[in-house]
Amino acid sequence: MTETIKKEIISLPQVKEILESVKPDDMDQIQRWTADYVSKFAKVSAKEAQKMTRRLVEECDLTEEEAAEVVNVMPVSLEELRAFTFGWKKLILTDNLEKMLKILRPDTQS
Repeated sequence: MTETIKKEIISLPQVKEILESVKPDDMDQIQRWTADYVSKFAKVSAKEAQKMTRRLVEECDLTEEEAAEVVNVMPVSLEELRAFTFGWKKLILTDNLEKMLKILRPDTQS
């Protein structure tokens, strides 16, 4: 049985980076499935994901969990972002949604 050292909310790109440091032969079946999944669906680097998550929390008043979810999905339009955040049961104004989209565009990162 494995002992939990700490719990932390991380994005798919961060999971990918962690699993890339493990040899495939040392992974169990679930870790291999997870590595396969994140290799297909992580859309930015772990460093970019961390930066985006931090900015979403600081600048858009999201929780870490909400920010990680948004980075995992990487919506590209206001409509897609609005549909995604609708399930959070909190009102997010259009100005804030537009700010979130700007943060999610890797070419606008500074």
